[in-house]
Amino acid sequence: MITSIELIEKFDLEIIAGNVAIEIPIINTNISRPGLEMAGFFSHYSSDRIQVLGTTEMSFFETLSKEDRRERMQKLCRKETPCIILTRDIEAPEELVDACNRKGTPLLSSSDVTTSLINKISSFLERELAPETSLHGVLVDVYGVGVLITGDSGVGKSETALELVKRGHRLVADDNVEIKEISRNVLMGKAPKLIEHLLEIRGLGIINVMTLFGAGSVLPEKRLMLNVNLEFWAKDKTYDRVGLVEETLTILDSKITKKTVPVRPGRNLAVIIEVAAMNYRLNKMGTNTAKDFNDRLNAQIKNQSLKEI
Repeated sequence: MITSIELIEKFDLEIIAGNVAIEIPIINTNISRPGLEMAGFFSHYSSDRIQVLGTTEMSFFETLSKEDRRERMQKLCRKETPCIILTRDIEAPEELVDACNRKGTPLLSSSDVTTSLINKISSFLERELAPETSLHGVLVDVYGVGVLITGDSGVGKSETALELVKRGHRLVADDNVEIKEISRNVLMGKAPKLIEHLLEIRGLGIINVMTLFGAGSVLPEKRLMLNVNLEFWAKDKTYDRVGLVEETLTILDSKITKKTVPVRPGRNLAVIIEVAAMNYRLNKMGTNTAKDFNDRLNAQIKNQSLKEI
């Protein structure tokens, strides 16, 4: 739960009036600049949002009569309003201070310009209030691609991650990956504080990757881009050998590319995942080897058919 107290500490805000001890939860990531409300239109007032008053709003407020000022400020301050913030160190009018003290709404001040402050608070709230979940797997940064390695217990996820770290890539999380959906198709993953930088290897136990390999071998968080699912090789199952099959993994309301890699003795999984990450980047840059090969094959078959005719 995010409250006005956390905003005060995070953005160095000054308390002017109201009761900041009342922990009003911030549940809305949107921020309002109540321009229409200053003009007296409260029909669609989003009172559960943080209200930010800048030079424009306060300049209009100064043109109002004393009675209108008092009435607008009383309507602006609600018990569910997390806080009201004045930007550019604007001096708080006594009508606003009085209304905030009466209703207990925290009145805060910032030296930042209005747009800059709104952008910073918005980004902070979107990250903190984003939908979240956790998945069993290992998250590794491979050539700048966030690779989520999943699979049954004992398939070799942690051992593969260890080999990737040895090859210069960076560990984000092992065993339990906390995932937040920052926006549509943007998933950020990190490790729980308790197991940060730790890797469990059967037969060795728990090792500290940062202590063993240095600070460059770990990353606090990474965007999930590719899922490599390891599974024990099944003889009766047909695996994709060309690369035309497009699989996706759905996490919350977002989708990421998925590749299923069968595990059997003699397969170097770390190298396969490295190539999968590089191929993913290549696809994003517009080069799809599997599609190019398929197009050439179809063209050759077509030409051969025409010759036979």
